[in-house]
Amino acid sequence: MVRLLVRTVLALLGNALGLWIASLILDDMSISGTAFVLAVVIFTVLTVVLQPLITKVAMQNAPALQGSSALVTTLLALVITDLVSDGLSISGAITWVLATIIIWLVTMLAAVLLPMFLFKELLEDRTD
Repeated sequence: MVRLLVRTVLALLGNALGLWIASLILDDMSISGTAFVLAVVIFTVLTVVLQPLITKVAMQNAPALQGSSALVTTLLALVITDLVSDGLSISGAITWVLATIIIWLVTMLAAVLLPMFLFKELLEDRTD
């Protein structure tokens, strides 16, 4: 239960960072301050639900595409979040591609780096 809670918090933080950084970098992407939290929650729920499904489909139909399942998940979650949330706005094909890559990259880096900072003491206790 604790592990699931930690993974959820890390996913929320990583996705929040990814969406925020992408909106800072890309002119054709914006996230309104009031709806930012809702957009992050929707995006995170979608990535958690879609990732296993897309990975399974990739493994069954195109094993070579298995590594790109996280990018596909990010794009689909971004599209759906844009459709159901008033707080996220993306326009232009290049912006969609760049937003997907930026969010995916920031989320992956956050998944590696955040535990080292947020759970530093816990990790140190486990190695002693």
